Amino acid sequence: MKKTAAVLGLILWSLLFLGGCRFIKIEEEPRKPLEYSIVKQENLPAELTALIEEKKGKEFQMTYQSEKELFLIKGYGQQMSGGYSIQVEELGVTSQAIFFKTKLIGPSDTKITLSPPSYPYIVVKMAYRKEPVIFE
Repeated sequence: MKKTAAVLGLILWSLLFLGGCRFIKIEEEPRKPLEYSIVKQENLPAELTALIEEKKGKEFQMTYQSEKELFLIKGYGQQMSGGYSIQVEELGVTSQAIFFKTKLIGPSDTKITLSPPSYPYIVVKMAYRKEPVIFE
């Protein structure tokens, strides 16, 4: 009797648990490109420069709002030498979020020299938007 009740309970529990599971197909909408400009260090607001100095030793990503502008910042932390550059691969928007994708490009083998460590980062300025930012 106990064995039958246990099996019946297990079957009932399985039906309740598995009955609530469904596969949902999520289709991402196309991303619309956004206009932006890359900001040089000397043109950054002083407060933003201080924040970057605090964080530059490790990889980081952040946003900063100044009046009607939104700054997207991606830092790659300490690198063993100079000669690095950063490429913006995508800055696009959907109805749900802003997507910001960058790529760190290392120095070529011929340009590797003994130099002090560097802290590559990129600052992109765009018009303020309310959507959350997803760094990829």
